[in-house]
Amino acid sequence: MSTKLKIAIQKSGRLYDDSVKLLKDCGIGLKNGVNKLKTEADNFPMEIYFLRDDDIPQYVEDAVADIGIVGENVLFEKNKKVEVVEVLGFGKCRLSVAVGRGENYDGVGYLNGKRIATTYPSLVREFLRKNNVNAEIHEISGSVEIAPGIGLAHAIVDLVSSGSTLFMNGLKEVETVLSSQAVLVQNPALDSPRRMILEKFLFRVRSVKKARNNKYILLNAPNEKLSEIIALLPGMKSPTVLPLAEAGWSSVHSVLNEDDFWDIIERLKAAGAQGILVVPIEKMVI
Repeated sequence: MSTKLKIAIQKSGRLYDDSVKLLKDCGIGLKNGVNKLKTEADNFPMEIYFLRDDDIPQYVEDAVADIGIVGENVLFEKNKKVEVVEVLGFGKCRLSVAVGRGENYDGVGYLNGKRIATTYPSLVREFLRKNNVNAEIHEISGSVEIAPGIGLAHAIVDLVSSGSTLFMNGLKEVETVLSSQAVLVQNPALDSPRRMILEKFLFRVRSVKKARNNKYILLNAPNEKLSEIIALLPGMKSPTVLPLAEAGWSSVHSVLNEDDFWDIIERLKAAGAQGILVVPIEKMVI
């Protein structure tokens, strides 16, 4: 039997779609895994386990799975013996303290003597310790946001993305306990054959991530402005410059990082660039 890398991903919830998309963007086709706990890739030596997100760190620690995709919030709460090998950049959220909108919150000292409802008792306990706050933690699962409304707690600590759920339950976000996103973790004792497969997988993951963070641009530039325009375009090495059929003009091709994109585009237009086209990059291999 050939060696396969076993990966655990969330079977449902906020990380599921992005985890499956990442595998597909890496060229890993999944056999029909609907309502299954396990499936196989049909073109890569990988088995995929669909698990509860809370269980993934334990499965990886126990080597039931070799690697797993999990939110940092779960990773730090469970505190299992696994290693982070790649930050994935999706599933971004924050673990936050929220109180009633009518409360006069004046800092973490407000929480002294209060009851706090959460599904993350370990992280909350550490947050309170660091801030020298003495509060009572009520661990509950699901629907944490209703706890203040039914008198169970004075405050909650829960995951927040847009904040709309808090707003609908009459709460406001007042402190960030942890910023979180999806990460790829591995069992530290991964054997050599599986480690080699993991390196191949990481090569694909990093190529996909690089592509997501960059845009391919094409523009027309008057030749007398080429030097100024090229100076604005770092590219992967240097921009590609091709002559146009119209004398005195060139086509310039380059790659821009998403973080710098709009600022550089504005400066390119000011320098005389015209006909700027922006194209998404599917893969980017450096």
